[in-house]
Amino acid sequence: MKRALLLSAALFAAAPAAFAAEPQEAMQAYVDSEIMAWAHDTAIVEAIEAQNALTGGYDATRITQLDATWRAEVGTGSDLVDGVLMNAAADFLRARIEASGGMITEVIVMDAKGLNVAASGATSDYWQGDEAKYQETYPKGAGAVHFGEVEFDESSQSYQAQISITITDPVTGRPIGAMTVGVDAEVLL
Repeated sequence: MKRALLLSAALFAAAPAAFAAEPQEAMQAYVDSEIMAWAHDTAIVEAIEAQNALTGGYDATRITQLDATWRAEVGTGSDLVDGVLMNAAADFLRARIEASGGMITEVIVMDAKGLNVAASGATSDYWQGDEAKYQETYPKGAGAVHFGEVEFDESSQSYQAQISITITDPVTGRPIGAMTVGVDAEVLL
């Protein structure tokens, strides 16, 4: 009896880990089967490389200034915000969302500093470098993948998760930036 209780307790304790693994397995399968097919598209790679040439020398003060400017200008049609939302890479991202049949809710592409390069829609901030979506990908190198928690999104009234990956130069394999893809967890699972 005591052994059965211990076994039951062990199985019960392991259950949350099994449930937690399920969404990650589904997200990894989606990365492998769908996202990687277009993640290193020329439009994305060229946009990141062009921005890295501009922002490579930015220090923390400059990044903080740009982030504050972004936050103040979101929704105003500023050059900074429009530069991220209205470029060839952003158009490509919106096309991927449309082609996903409701699976993808948003996409953000970041440079080597964690600054927005292209996005399917406005983000609340310009600098993603202080968030796991960047910290768990680009700095960790080629092949790094980060799965965010499944969370309820008030604006869409749905459960979503973010999948983030390192973007590499397709010729050299050198990390150049990162990309975060928001997925509708209810459709995915």
